[in-house]
Amino acid sequence: MQSFTTPFIYLLWSHLICFMDHKGSCSNLVLQPLGARIGPLPADSARRSLLLSWRVNHSDLVGNVYEIQILRAGSHAVVYNRNLSLPPVESDAYTWTWTSDIPLECVDHLARVRQFYNRSVPGSWSDWVTNYGARAQDKAQMFPSQRVLRENTSVVFCCVPQRGVNVTKMTFNNREYPLLSFGASRVKAITVDNLRIPTTFIKRHSVSCSGARGQIGHTFNYVSFPPQRPRNLRCTTSDLVHVVCSWDSGRQRDLYDRSKQTHTLHIENWARGPISCAWSSCTFAASPQREHYNITVVVKNQLGEETESYSFNISDHLNPVVEVVMVSPGVSQANVSWAITGNFTRLDFFCQVTTDPGSITLWSCKSSLCRVRLEHLLPNSCYSMRVRCSSSGTFWGEWTPPVSFTTYPMVTLDVWRRIKRLSGPNTRQVTLLWTVHAPGSAAPVHIQGYVVQWSQGGQNRAEWRVESGGHTRAEVSVDAGQHDITVQAVVLTGSAVPAHITVPQSDDGETVPAKKRLSSNADAGFNLSWHDADSATCGYTVEWCVLGRALPCTAVQWLKVPEGNNTLVLSPRHFKAGCRYTFNIYECTEKGHRLLEVQTGYSQELQFVKSPGLIEPIQSTSSSVTLEWSYNEDDPAHLGFITGYLVTAQEVGAAGRKDLFNVSVADPCRKSVSIDGLQQNQEYAFSVSALTKQGPGEPTTVTIRTSTNYSTRCAKILTPILLLLGCAVLTWPQRKMLKKIFAYPAGMNIKIPELDSFLHEAAERLQAQEVEQCSSCDVEVLITTPPVGGAEPRPGSLSQVPLHTGYCPQSVTLLWDRPALQPTTSVTN
Repeated sequence: MQSFTTPFIYLLWSHLICFMDHKGSCSNLVLQPLGARIGPLPADSARRSLLLSWRVNHSDLVGNVYEIQILRAGSHAVVYNRNLSLPPVESDAYTWTWTSDIPLECVDHLARVRQFYNRSVPGSWSDWVTNYGARAQDKAQMFPSQRVLRENTSVVFCCVPQRGVNVTKMTFNNREYPLLSFGASRVKAITVDNLRIPTTFIKRHSVSCSGARGQIGHTFNYVSFPPQRPRNLRCTTSDLVHVVCSWDSGRQRDLYDRSKQTHTLHIENWARGPISCAWSSCTFAASPQREHYNITVVVKNQLGEETESYSFNISDHLNPVVEVVMVSPGVSQANVSWAITGNFTRLDFFCQVTTDPGSITLWSCKSSLCRVRLEHLLPNSCYSMRVRCSSSGTFWGEWTPPVSFTTYPMVTLDVWRRIKRLSGPNTRQVTLLWTVHAPGSAAPVHIQGYVVQWSQGGQNRAEWRVESGGHTRAEVSVDAGQHDITVQAVVLTGSAVPAHITVPQSDDGETVPAKKRLSSNADAGFNLSWHDADSATCGYTVEWCVLGRALPCTAVQWLKVPEGNNTLVLSPRHFKAGCRYTFNIYECTEKGHRLLEVQTGYSQELQFVKSPGLIEPIQSTSSSVTLEWSYNEDDPAHLGFITGYLVTAQEVGAAGRKDLFNVSVADPCRKSVSIDGLQQNQEYAFSVSALTKQGPGEPTTVTIRTSTNYSTRCAKILTPILLLLGCAVLTWPQRKMLKKIFAYPAGMNIKIPELDSFLHEAAERLQAQEVEQCSSCDVEVLITTPPVGGAEPRPGSLSQVPLHTGYCPQSVTLLWDRPALQPTTSVTN
């Protein structure tokens, strides 16, 4: 009724004013709107907001324009002035909220409002309406106090002192900030920017204010963050009776966070009302007759509110609960059965079965009891199996707890044979060798024994049972024909696959292929390759002795190479350096294995081989020595292949041994060498060592002295004697003249002992000189005879006698004590 009365009175008043106009026209009359009347100012201290409300004037049907002013006491300054264009409303009053930048308790706030007529003509202001701030009585008051503040915001803290006290300092966490004033008011404030959540145990900050006499006020405030919008909201049911809704709550709150949050679930058109929820989930009972649901999750705390909505059909969000009933394992498979909890006779399910390790198997179930067979499992291995199901293929139930099981073992044998011909013409001894393969290591495989069967021409000839206990070999005697042999393990649980091998027919004309040498490589091991035989229909087998050169071979190793491959690489870690290995390569045919090639080699050759044995007596002459030795270059005990020999000669003298030369023999089958150009009657040391790829081995050393060549020495002695005899024969007719020349001078006194001593000393000095030290080797002997009757010597009376060409005396002058005028002999160089 009041909404109708107010505009009616306003129109009546306008009509009367128009009739009172003496000019008889009211078209130029400007109507002044009635003044707005503002009501009390209720305040929300936590949000620092004032709620303004005033009466509505419905004269303007297109909307009203109002101007609002808010004044802060103390400074008498207008802190807010704004024109608001408000749409028409059906109620009698407008309400509008204003938020302050400081706590409302700090100072008084006044508000007024006025209306614009026709959106342009201002009306009269309403009276000021006041919201009073706090008044301190006995002690100062501080705001905000004991509140939860929002992080990363700027906050104004104010201090309202008691009467007669002035604020001189304010601190935040014991740190002083600049003071802010509000005009003539004694209230002081500080501004703290970018609030952070404390890292201390209690998440709060301290604020205090002080006067002239010390601290007058103190308070605490907490810092937190507003609620976050729920994410990934989804609802599911496991039995179509109870619905569970879950979401991601986002940022986790500290355990001692004072901003307590509430989570509420609202269901549209739900008579039971909101449902209180946990932190990230909520459960409610479904309605039997309801299929579609619209829900809203509301998260609220002191700093705000967030909501998230979700719509779903309950039958599409079914997550069945599964119970595993039984797992029945086999060797390479397992049968699994499970049950789905609940009564779902009208629904079909898709289920996933996973094995770890392994893969996921998808299976369709038409009832609550499901069965599936897991294939391609490894024997004797542990597996962990889980199951989950879905009705739509989109929403899956939870995985069941893991169920462990172990598959049964699968025992296979790798069989090989060695054939030895016996003394009888048609008997052979076959040694069967096999290795056991049981993949997986879940449990030890218990083998009770082995069954060996052999047949000839499709008819079983014999059966033999080999007890277990580590025995993996058997020996059988067969004739010269072809035989088929089968070996199978006997196990308690699991399965054993029989292994077959064919012993070929004996061939008296079978030839052993020549051995082929393998090059050694310490890093690469053995790289075997052989001729690809067209007759090899089932591959090849490579056989060797594990101990290498050991005979007889007690440990045999073999590897089978599939058809179409004629190479094999063997790692060096399985072979010993310096040990010779022989590889027998067999081709596999329908009639058995035939020897194809024999290859011998070292994984790494060494040089320290045995020394050769010298054959004595050793033949030697005055200028040559012939050495002969014995050596088995094909001995498998050698640490490498013998490539030749090395012969070393050294001259033995007083100053030690002097190396002369080395002689290499490239042919390992040649075991003799002759060394020429030696000196006669000289001692020599000879050594002989075998060569490998890595160098010489241990040497054999012998010392030999060459003989003296007497024919040469006799020739050297007889030659000057024959020359002297020839000279004597030639000079015999002149013997009288020579006698005069070489006659001992009369009256000459020569001391024979002194002459002998001098000649002996001179001879030793001359022998000590070498030919190279002489500047000249022509020696003249001058013999001077006194003149007859004491006359002076005549020119040409000197006799010259040439000496031996190799004679090299030093320059010496010989003087003898003799009487005057005695004959004088002078020797000069």
